[in-house]
Order: sequence, then structure tokens, then C-alpha cells
Amino acid sequence: MPTLVVDCSTVAAWILPDESNVEVEAVRAIVAEGGALVPGHWRLEIANTLLMAERRKRIPNADRLKALDALERLNIEVDPETGERAWREISSLAHRFRLTAYDAAYLELAARTGLPLATLDRDLRKAAAKLGVPLVAG
Repeated sequence: MPTLVVDCSTVAAWILPDESNVEVEAVRAIVAEGGALVPGHWRLEIANTLLMAERRKRIPNADRLKALDALERLNIEVDPETGERAWREISSLAHRFRLTAYDAAYLELAARTGLPLATLDRDLRKAAAKLGVPLVAG
């Protein structure tokens, strides 16, 4: 069983050298040891984030590819229900808390599973607090 839900902002901070900090590294250690759960769009979001970082010269291509390989080796489980919940639960949370549907998917997943949420996104952290979802990192 995964130990937390981890979002793209947190994972990106593991990879982008100017974004890492002690709390983010602590989350990486938790994921490495106990695994994580992510919504169905997570791989696309990570791939896009790293591509944009490379295009903006924040990381070289070799680092992007190395990061993707490292992420593949982690015990990160993709939720199979994200798509089925997109139009009702996720959309409702996005509307209620003025989040993107992508961010609301992390919130919905954490709320549904009872797992804590690791995010650096300020709006998502506020929404999680209002919903009673426990938070890690930040």
C-alpha cells in the first residue's frame, strides 16, 4: 500500500536543481521506501514538466532522460479510477476550490484514499487543508 499521494510539483522539485529543499528530499525518501499513489494523468504531467524544463534550459536532455528512468524504478502506483471520476468528483473539487482539474485529481485521490498529500502548490495545499486532507512537505 502506498504511503502518500505525491503531485508533480513535488516530484519536479526532486529533479530541478533550483527547487529542491530538505522537505522535498524527505518526501523522496518516503516514496523510495514506501511508495506513492498518483492520478492517471501523472506520467503525462511529469513528462511535460521535464520537457518544458529542458526547452527553457533548466536541465539538459541527459538529465531529463535520467530522471525519467529513475522515476520508473520507484514504487509509484497509478490510480486506475482517475478518468472515471473526472467529470463528477474531480470537476466538482476543481470548481469548489478554484483549482485546475489536474490539481483537483490529486486532492480527490488523497481524500478518497485517506493518504496524505505531498504538494508544493499553495492553492492545492489550501484546498487540502479546508477538506481535511493531511499534508506533507512544503
